[in-house]
Amino acid sequence: MNPQALRVILATDCGSTTTKAILIEKRGDEYRQTYRGEAPTTVEAPFEDVTRGVLNAIQEIEELSGRTILDGERIITPADGGTGVDIYISTSSAGGGLQIMVAGVVKSMSAESAQRCALGAGAIVMDALAANDGRPSYEKIERIRHLRPDMILLAGGTDGGTVSHVVEIAEYIAAADPRPRLGIGYQLPIIYAGNKDARLQVQEILQDKTALSISENIRPVLEQENLMPARHKIHDLFLEHVMAQAPGYKKLISWAGAPIIPTPAAVGMIIETLAKRENINVIGVDIGGATTDVFSVFGEIFNRTVSANLGMSYSVSNVVAEAGLGNIRRWLPFAFDEQSLRNQIKNKMIRPTTIPQTIGDLQIEQAIAREALRLALNQHKELAVGLKGVQQERSVSDAFEQTMSGQSLIDMFALDLIIGSGGILSHAPRRVQSMAMMVDAYEPLGITQLAVDSIFMMPHLGVLSTVNEQAATEVFVKDCLVPLGTCIAPQGSGKIGEPCFSYRLLFPDERVIEGTIASGELRLLPWATNQEAGVELTPARGFDFGAGKGKKITGRVKGGVVGLLLDGRGRPLHITSDEALRVQQLQGWAEAVELYPVYE
Repeated sequence: MNPQALRVILATDCGSTTTKAILIEKRGDEYRQTYRGEAPTTVEAPFEDVTRGVLNAIQEIEELSGRTILDGERIITPADGGTGVDIYISTSSAGGGLQIMVAGVVKSMSAESAQRCALGAGAIVMDALAANDGRPSYEKIERIRHLRPDMILLAGGTDGGTVSHVVEIAEYIAAADPRPRLGIGYQLPIIYAGNKDARLQVQEILQDKTALSISENIRPVLEQENLMPARHKIHDLFLEHVMAQAPGYKKLISWAGAPIIPTPAAVGMIIETLAKRENINVIGVDIGGATTDVFSVFGEIFNRTVSANLGMSYSVSNVVAEAGLGNIRRWLPFAFDEQSLRNQIKNKMIRPTTIPQTIGDLQIEQAIAREALRLALNQHKELAVGLKGVQQERSVSDAFEQTMSGQSLIDMFALDLIIGSGGILSHAPRRVQSMAMMVDAYEPLGITQLAVDSIFMMPHLGVLSTVNEQAATEVFVKDCLVPLGTCIAPQGSGKIGEPCFSYRLLFPDERVIEGTIASGELRLLPWATNQEAGVELTPARGFDFGAGKGKKITGRVKGGVVGLLLDGRGRPLHITSDEALRVQQLQGWAEAVELYPVYE
């Protein structure tokens, strides 16, 4: 069917624990998400058939919408009046998602490029081997044999460059004789995406022992990455080898009108589509119970990282271990002894499905979330970098503009939009709490919009963007994203109470609102969704909005369900270590933005 003729679309995301289905319908000239249903995922025993959960979730949509979608265990297509849908599409992360091991010649170059390639394809990277990673040969072989990934991505060497080191890694893989995680009796898929001069030798070593595929070199020259061909190959093999072995997936693939893709890859696709369409720089975060995914698009360069040990339930103790208890406590607006805090966090880990019962419990969870978000972004910055090892030629005119070799691409001054997803952000009792968590953790600079995903439908829209981009972006903007508002914050620090910056808001009806924000002050102005205005910002001495210290900038601000946040706390954000002063400081900020209810 012509993608533009699609009027009724059914999409599911088969997650590890829950299968979520949504119905999208074209009403008038626009696509809107209309109904949703969910059911437990049934990929594991006793059902061992993913389609049971999918059918249950679809049945919930049938009951809510009154539309007949199923004929027994068959999805009716195309739609005819109140019956059937035009297309069914799906994503999946059930059964642990896609797990890949990558290997390259140089750890900070081809192995890092392979890692970016696998992460961008929606995979969890189990390990990154490199010829120079310092591990002895037997340890590498043992590691390959022990991990049992879904596939291995082998890269290394520029075209015409080293052959011997790539061949050496291929020999390690052959010696390990690895078996795939799923499908006993099948050969492990391996993608070779390295020096084209080494292809013949790699084929001789691996083709009899593994399901070897050849892709274009992901690093054909030092100055350039070519990740898309290998990413497409990963998605093909994900369908052919990994998904086909998982219980019930052969049937699910036969129902789908487009290839099933890994859930994180679909989320990345919709964020990338939005960034390209609006010509903006975006950071997206999905904070889950066990892991935190960070996506970024800066200057049309897409990156994704998975912080596998940072999450809000199963991994909550890891957040504390990595951040330190002191960094969690610094966000609590009340005094709390260390042992009680430690006990409460351990309780959350062993009872991951519990939800906060008091405001104090909620404040502790949101304090942990701030640190998980901060640490995940720091890890993302380390991988989202310019290519390392590149010799750059510079003229006098561009000497100050080019990105240094290996420098992070994440520029908070250039960031336009932060999108938050995951229970702690999407389901916060007050939207201002979501905004505060992201602002405190990410410390955005200049003018930055913020939004949250309403019901986690980004995966569905990502796979839909491969079929009908217009439908995906319309639903994303109108039904998926909840705009929170805009944050304005300069870099620098000053004495508490002294001027930080002044602002002038210029409305289309020629109204002007102006004022001054003091250092250490947080002020929230109500600002309706879809309301826009011009803004002039003049930083005080010592503060910078991106144009230089003390220099005025102009821009535009947009409203949201929270409003316009004027942040004079300075960057980097400093919270005093004195407990009494800290409690006073945090309570003052919380009252200024009505972060929590106040009981007399």
